[in-house]
Amino acid sequence: MAADLIELHPEYHGDLEAPDALTQEYSIEKGRTNPFLHLSMHLAIAEQLSIDHPPGIREAHRRLASKSDEHQAVHEIMECLGQVVWESQRLGKALDNDTYLDLILRRAS
Repeated sequence: MAADLIELHPEYHGDLEAPDALTQEYSIEKGRTNPFLHLSMHLAIAEQLSIDHPPGIREAHRRLASKSDEHQAVHEIMECLGQVVWESQRLGKALDNDTYLDLILRRAS
C-alpha cells in the first residue's frame, strides 16, 4: 500500500531516496512538505475508509471523489484531518470525530 502511495507522489521520490531522508527537516517555513507525514496521513485515511470510521467517512469520500478523483478526495480529507489533529494538540483534547466528519461533509457538499 505504501509503495502505491509513493508512486502517486513523484514529487517526493527525491526526498525519499536521499541518504539523509530520515534526518531532514521539512519545515513549512522552508516551503517543504514532510513526505513521511503526508504518506502516513494517506495510510491513516485509507484505514478510516476501509472501516468507515468515523461512520460516514466512506460516503463523504465517495461524494468528494465524484467531484474530482479518489486521490484528490483523500487530499481534501487530509486537510480536514490536519485541522482536527492540530486543534486537538493545541487544546490538549481528544480528536473530535464529529468535527472531523463535519469538515469533510462541508467540502463534499
